[in-house]
Amino acid sequence: MIQRALISVYDKAGLDVLARGLAELKVELVASGGTAAYIEELGLQVSRVESLTEVPEMLGGRVKTLHPRIHAAILARRDCDDDLATLDEHEIEPFDLVCVNLYPFAQVAAQRGVREEDAVEMIDIGGPSMLRGAAKNFAHVAPLCRPDRYGFVLDELRQKGDLTIETRRELAAEAFATTAAYEAAIAAWFAEREAFPETMVLPLEKVTDLAYGENPHQRAAYYAEIGARRHLLSRAEQLHGKELSFNNLNDLSAARLLAREFTLPACVIVKHANPCGVAIARTIGEAYDRALASDPTSAYGGVVVLTRPVAAELGRKLAEQFVEVLHAPGFDNEALAALRKKPGTRILRDKERRGGEPTERHYKRVLGGMLVQDGDWEIEDREGWQVACGAPTEAQWGDLIFAWRVCKHVGSNAIVLVKDLATIGIGAGQMSRVDAVRIAVEKARAHGHDPAGAALASDAFFPFPDGPRIALEAGIESIVQPGGSKRDQDVVDAVEKARASMVFTNRSPQPPSLRPRAPRPRFPGVEATKRRGTAFPTSRSRRRTRSASSTPRRRTATTTSARSPPQSRRTS
Repeated sequence: MIQRALISVYDKAGLDVLARGLAELKVELVASGGTAAYIEELGLQVSRVESLTEVPEMLGGRVKTLHPRIHAAILARRDCDDDLATLDEHEIEPFDLVCVNLYPFAQVAAQRGVREEDAVEMIDIGGPSMLRGAAKNFAHVAPLCRPDRYGFVLDELRQKGDLTIETRRELAAEAFATTAAYEAAIAAWFAEREAFPETMVLPLEKVTDLAYGENPHQRAAYYAEIGARRHLLSRAEQLHGKELSFNNLNDLSAARLLAREFTLPACVIVKHANPCGVAIARTIGEAYDRALASDPTSAYGGVVVLTRPVAAELGRKLAEQFVEVLHAPGFDNEALAALRKKPGTRILRDKERRGGEPTERHYKRVLGGMLVQDGDWEIEDREGWQVACGAPTEAQWGDLIFAWRVCKHVGSNAIVLVKDLATIGIGAGQMSRVDAVRIAVEKARAHGHDPAGAALASDAFFPFPDGPRIALEAGIESIVQPGGSKRDQDVVDAVEKARASMVFTNRSPQPPSLRPRAPRPRFPGVEATKRRGTAFPTSRSRRRTRSASSTPRRRTATTTSARSPPQSRRTS
């Protein structure tokens, strides 16, 4: 039976419903600090924690519920005579339900410019202790930590007079998952300055269930990383269409990561996690036309990401195509009206304006473990690149930089052909780099593009001159690649013989101990330098780049009311 409840919450969402529902069921309410004040404002009777402990809050509110009279009332086993005798001896009444949600550490710590001391004050101590105690003693004490579960618990109490053991186990699992994720986020924050700590815990929270996974027989869900400043669907509003699928989200992520490379109006079309058309232009309509023209066959049923709002004319053009997902910062009414005639198109309005963290890591699941690496967030320009032969014109430099940025997002072996800031041929995910070049050239010709005068980007060095020769014979006039092959000179000789230009980016790994990391800001307003707003902004990345003369980054929102942290250090 639930006869006595302890409530101590930071997020007051739904608390009025819970408190009134428990009071109607004749449950005695006990609460701490701001939670008690909130319940009193509802006109309900509530006992304050300090009346039980006979000790006032201390240390500016850091110590409220850390007291034997609280934790004994939570941890006492009702089927253990010794426990019950101890409660009688000390005149302690047990709790049957403990409702706690925690200080919003992850949200505060993710804010730009947050002071270290403000983030530290959001580390909850008493809340996790009470939740863990109740979850451990779940057979006798029900832990409740999610506002979206208040209604379910009240309904079961009204219908059955108590909570079933199955419900108690579910609530215990939720409580331990909540405290584990909470402390994992704190541990990750403290370990930010270490590239690869000895122990790594990745806290995730479910955003939504998915109909199925990559294949129909696989179950799936989408999770967001707790503490991340933004995630794939943060501040994204779905205006139309079916539920997003696993493959939709995978393609959307690839497209959004590529689109962030550009500040000019850009269109990115992705199919099976690889770009099939990318362009930047003076207008978003022109960018879409040129991206679609790159490979209209592959674009069928793809994901389209636009970096500018969609007006009527562009909306009508998009409605003529089969688009699985359309993602843009806005749509006018005429555009939406045209697009909504396509029931299969999922339309997303992007309202996210926050950038990612440059220290965000990249994870890849492998058998029994995880591969972890630095995220490749750097937006590159020509700084540090080395002209190996020829003399690229300014127009060629633009195409080379554009091709290199696109190539970064293509599955290896990757070859990208670009002409006038639009892709014309992409060879993706090939076992042979020669085949990737051949496919890129063939695709360009198949869709009416002349490779003559185009630029080529390769995601890795050419080990032999055979790949470049295929491109050069097709009329490619400039090439960008990392360089670093033992046969670089052979490749240079082949390009020079064709009177073309080639540039080495000189991208090479650097030990984590040598790679500088930005310290966490300790004072408000101290932020990383923002990139300048041009089509090809200068990178301010953590990576060191060589000079041209050198050799070869949830589902529930948290409201700011008490169970409040110490007021003397309250974060605004």
